[in-house]
Formats: sequence, C-alpha cells, structure tokens
Amino acid sequence: MSNAFLYRMPSGIPGDISRKAHSTVEAHITKGNFSGFGLFGKLTAAGFVPLEAADTDVYGLIVRSYPTQSAVNGMGLAVPQPNIVHDVMRRGYMTVKCNAGTAKTAGKVFVRVAAGTDLKPVGGIEAVADGANTIELKNALFMHDADAQNNVEISYNI
Repeated sequence: MSNAFLYRMPSGIPGDISRKAHSTVEAHITKGNFSGFGLFGKLTAAGFVPLEAADTDVYGLIVRSYPTQSAVNGMGLAVPQPNIVHDVMRRGYMTVKCNAGTAKTAGKVFVRVAAGTDLKPVGGIEAVADGANTIELKNALFMHDADAQNNVEISYNI
C-alpha cells in the first residue's frame, strides 16, 4: 500500500525549523505554560515565558523538541514542559499553525497576545488582526499559502 500526495505535500509540523542552516537558535529555561510548539514568547529574568496582553514585542519562537518520541515532548500534539531548557528560534524559518485567517505568500503575520483559546492560543500566529488581541510582526511574513491543516512556513527576523 502506498500513500500519494495528489496536490501538495504537507507544509510541516508546527514548531519545526524548516531551514536549519538559516536560523539562529538559543537555549532558554521555559517558565509558564505554552500550549504548543511554534508559539511566540518573551524573555524575562525568570526565563522564556508566554506573551501577555500588554506585550508589544516578542523574543522568539519555541522550537519543537527533535528527535524525540517521549511522552514529555513527543511529536505532534505534545506541549512544551515548563521549567526545563527548550530551544528558542530568534531568527529563521519555521513551520507554524495559522490559527485565524488565510495565510498567503508574503502576507502579514499577527501574534495573539490576549483572549487566548484552545484554537487561538496566546503566542499563536494569525493572518488577520483581531483588535487589541493581536499585534503585527513587521519582521515576519508568510512564505507560502497554508496547507490543508493550516500549517505554513514563516520567516522571522530575517
């Protein structure tokens, strides 16, 4: 039995760095609860933490742990565990989930900073503004249209 991609291959897994040679990654202790990989956060004296409503700037994206298949930081739907070291992408290209709007090539990238839900987490990426609940990242853009699962590559700080 074989699998076939009739139209387009999937874009990737959220939180996975898509062009490793063109990325800058740092290790930081994570504090607080990130709801998934591929979300933006900020750096504080305590460590890398989720964004809050008053934030207007971000530090980087939490990178999916790889290679691993453990229950702690497994692939797919696993969530980053607090109080351990995680990689944070400061610049580069990453596959993320577009949680609202339609991601298009060279489109604007918005980050949710307030009114987070399971489907639209704080730190998550969106293709449309949502008033005071999102901020626009002037140094990020969508590299192509999103796939069927709304996964899409973004460039950040390039």
